[in-house]
Amino acid sequence: MSNAFDRENYPSQEPNTLVLGDYWAWKRDDLATTYPIGSYALTYEFHLDVGGGGTKKFTLTATEANDTYYIEAASSSTTGYAVGDYVWEAYITKSASSNRVMVDSGRTTISENLANTNADLRSHAKIVLDSLEAVIENRANIDQSSMSIAGRSLSRMSVDELMTFRDRYKAEYLKEIKLARIRNKQASGNTIKVKF
Repeated sequence: MSNAFDRENYPSQEPNTLVLGDYWAWKRDDLATTYPIGSYALTYEFHLDVGGGGTKKFTLTATEANDTYYIEAASSSTTGYAVGDYVWEAYITKSASSNRVMVDSGRTTISENLANTNADLRSHAKIVLDSLEAVIENRANIDQSSMSIAGRSLSRMSVDELMTFRDRYKAEYLKEIKLARIRNKQASGNTIKVKF
């Protein structure tokens, strides 16, 4: 494993996931060829992807050094952002004229820091799966019983419907686990070992 605080080891692209309260860092040396650091500046605009608009947004400004744009955000500043899916755009601004152009865009998820939260971190699929199984096993609390899928309360579904939805959400949850294991370079769980 390489030192994540060493600029040489920063990833050369924007992370897919950022964690609240962690040190965020990446570099964009590819942009410095076209937009030399002495004459231009790089900024990122992040907007929380929520329906109906919203004011959850922030800006990151790159540091310029060694013919590279370094994007670095201190742990103390990343604790104040909201958890969720963000749309971002990268802009280059010409220093002499303050004219600006968008040079890249994408999406990033900001997730809770396990060390700093007591929040329920289950995915939507896991929450629904747990509720379905609780209703099937007749141990559901009021919140689980009143949950609805496709406009129908779980407490009013037939056993066949509950089983069908349980299988669907279990498959979705198992897919999430598989993808997380692959991201962490672990076995996906698909391999079946046979002894002869």
